Amino acid sequence: MAKVSLYNLEGKQTGELELDATLFDVKANPALVHEAVVAQQANARDVLAHAKDRSEVRGGGKKPWKQKGTGRARHGSRRSPIWIGGGITFGPSKLRNFAKKFNRRAKRQALAMVLSDKVTNSCFVAVEDLKVEDAKTKSLATILGKLPVAGKKTVLLVEPENKTVARAARNLPNISTLPADSLNVVDLLSNECVLASKEAVDVIVKTYARK
Repeated sequence: MAKVSLYNLEGKQTGELELDATLFDVKANPALVHEAVVAQQANARDVLAHAKDRSEVRGGGKKPWKQKGTGRARHGSRRSPIWIGGGITFGPSKLRNFAKKFNRRAKRQALAMVLSDKVTNSCFVAVEDLKVEDAKTKSLATILGKLPVAGKKTVLLVEPENKTVARAARNLPNISTLPADSLNVVDLLSNECVLASKEAVDVIVKTYARK
């Protein structure tokens, strides 16, 4: 059973918090975590580049000139790729699909490995409660300045109904938030530290722990 120090909002250690071993005490498999990252980034990729082929460009309904007797090469459409203003051959298409299939169980396992790594390296900080009643950025900055995550790039894991913390964190540099029931490998890896309340940890275990 993994354990982390538990802090109050004054930055004082008040005890220890026991964590579910199936999520926070898992042996790392770098290959699986890498596969999860590649799959998530591929599935989030937007297809931007698109070149029109001859069926999409404007014009070209009429044959440019008759087939024979002009002395020129025969052509059937001004939309041909060899004409200026014609379609593009083998250009990038918006129909491309970069999505990668990734097993849900493997995704959950990779997430558990990343969470376990944060705990092992003392980068997972738990607090008794994480609430900012006035939703002020200054108030949240004061709280974070008293905790071990001060000055570090940190993601705050909050309960889905906790909107005030997410609002207060918007203007803080190097601070981001994630709902505790919508975690992902990329956001956890891109932050040095993870800060979560006891309630958020309960939501994580309820959502992702093996049944």
